[in-house]
Amino acid sequence: MISHVQLLEAILRMVAAVLVGCIVGLDRNLHGKPTGVKTLGLVALGSCLVTMAGMSFELHGFSDSSDAGRAIQGVITGIGFLGAGVILQNRATGRISGLTTAASIWVTAALGIVCGIGAWQIAGIATALLLLLLSVGGSIERALHRRWLRKSPEEQAAVMRHDE
Repeated sequence: MISHVQLLEAILRMVAAVLVGCIVGLDRNLHGKPTGVKTLGLVALGSCLVTMAGMSFELHGFSDSSDAGRAIQGVITGIGFLGAGVILQNRATGRISGLTTAASIWVTAALGIVCGIGAWQIAGIATALLLLLLSVGGSIERALHRRWLRKSPEEQAAVMRHDE
């Protein structure tokens, strides 16, 4: 049986996970992406629950400390399949879409894990960084792309050879 303090701590962790998931989901939803508030809220909550369960096994003497790590590894592996479901390739153009949303799902799972272990400051900072990247990342990419296109074909080829 858990104490009232432990119950309140667990509730706080779950609520924090849902909140960070919903915040990321709102951003994805507002940008017309296939995931939204409900999906990413659930991803974060599920990740939090699995993490807390892995930690509680050790606290209650049911297993060793490696179970929490295995639980987290399982979440990250499973989330990869969910993320893969939003990645699409247009066969006609070869254009790939959904990578940012897939990465958002993965990071949201990690945020749920961080909430599950009660690392509030890390969760807050990571959420802010994620939202900043989702907000300005596209603008940065477009600016860099425009700069790249201004280069001559010879300059572009030289850079590509150097990168290989």
